[in-house]
Amino acid sequence: MTSETAPHGLWIAGAGGVGREALDTALAAGVPVAGFLDDRLHGATVRGLPVRRPEELGAGARYLVGIADPAFRKRLAALLDGLGAEPLTLVHPRALIAPETVLGPGCLVMGGAYVSSGVRLGAHSQVHYNATVGHDTVAGERVTVYPGGNVSGAVLLADGATVGSNAVVLQGRKIGAGAFVGAAAVVTRDVPPGEVVVGSPARPLPGDAALRTP
Repeated sequence: MTSETAPHGLWIAGAGGVGREALDTALAAGVPVAGFLDDRLHGATVRGLPVRRPEELGAGARYLVGIADPAFRKRLAALLDGLGAEPLTLVHPRALIAPETVLGPGCLVMGGAYVSSGVRLGAHSQVHYNATVGHDTVAGERVTVYPGGNVSGAVLLADGATVGSNAVVLQGRKIGAGAFVGAAAVVTRDVPPGEVVVGSPARPLPGDAALRTP
């Protein structure tokens, strides 16, 4: 499939749960979706749309990575960029984006989310439904705030950091690259890169990879 033969519209990389939620966001925003990109399901149909291999996307096509895992997001974005495709930022019409906030390419902001003023979201970051991001927060690339997550003001979220469902990050904290804040945790102090924290107040829980599953 080339850019000349590909149907017009957005291609969503990933046909799982987040990918389908990205489709919901696109439909609400009036953005036409051509189909999904997914190696596991290529050749199938999901929600009435065709599923292709990511390698089939042509130059100039628009895409959004609808996958929760930041590492997969990084690899897929690099692959699709290398093919000449262009990332699209997608915001649900029922999300609120305050003034002086900048969303990087390929960001996904779902319904009910609130992103406050002076925020910077890096490329391919995701703010899921009913999540909030406070004023002057700076998020690197591929940051994820799961449903109901609450990031207070002036927080630093490094590349690949994840804030779990209903978790709270207090004002001014720093969440290191690749760190994971477990569901309902309350972060009262900085989280080092790669660390998984749980509980209230949040404490390290090394090696529990299950917490990284959305």
